[in-house]
Amino acid sequence: MATRVGFCGMGTMGAAMAANIARAGFPLTVWNRTPGRAELPVSLGAVEAASPRALADAVDVVVICVSDTPDVAAVLFGGDGVEAAAREGLLVIDCSTIAPGETREFAARLAGKGARFVDAPVSGGSEGAQKATLTIMVGGEESAFEAARPVLDAMGKTITHFGPVGSGQIVKACNQVILAGTYLGVAEGMVLAMKAGLDARKVAEALSGGAARSWVLENRSGRMIDDEYPLGFKIALHLKDVLIALELAREVGAALPVTALASQIEAGLVAQGHGDDDNAALARAIRTWSGM
Repeated sequence: MATRVGFCGMGTMGAAMAANIARAGFPLTVWNRTPGRAELPVSLGAVEAASPRALADAVDVVVICVSDTPDVAAVLFGGDGVEAAAREGLLVIDCSTIAPGETREFAARLAGKGARFVDAPVSGGSEGAQKATLTIMVGGEESAFEAARPVLDAMGKTITHFGPVGSGQIVKACNQVILAGTYLGVAEGMVLAMKAGLDARKVAEALSGGAARSWVLENRSGRMIDDEYPLGFKIALHLKDVLIALELAREVGAALPVTALASQIEAGLVAQGHGDDDNAALARAIRTWSGM
């Protein structure tokens, strides 16, 4: 009998990830807090549940992909949450990006009901979600990871198990730290090229063949040059992620000066109403300070 999968969260990432699970042949049940967001997975055969509890009752594996720690807590432990249907054999995979400490607390609470938990935050943006090429960073017991692997394979390309629960969230924090510096560096490079009178697209193409090559340079420099930032990954969500990373850094004694600067710039952009722009909108600040 095929593993029955439930997916909670039909946002920009979640709906596409759920659709890929359906395409992989898993019987799929979906739920979203706001109705009407599950058209794509439903068109591929998924059925909608009335609540996370109803979803968990009907499946073997629950996947969650929502915005922040309170959202995960609501799905798991709110009224009609997953916990009410938690039982021996149920596996919960959390693809959200939240703090490692809360992740461990959630896992321990579900373990009290016999359910297993893995944290599996993802990277690769909306493009990766649509193409099932996400990088997935996993924390949890080895046996839970192995049980989750077929579902993760339906959503991602690079899937790595790092250790106990919370490990995946730590690696995701590292990912967001690196991206913070990369977005800032690409924005500054493109602005410098434009201010110096060069064809910035030609500069980006040339640099993509050398040591400055990065996903951000190849996929987001054009948005920075055009000063247009259609949604790929909300800058408000990246700010949430880097604040998690900065808190983790305080806990372990790591210095993250570039990430701290990026968080301040992003907070300013969010305050100006740009929180729903793609994260490449960091270039807005660099352009403004450069008189562009």
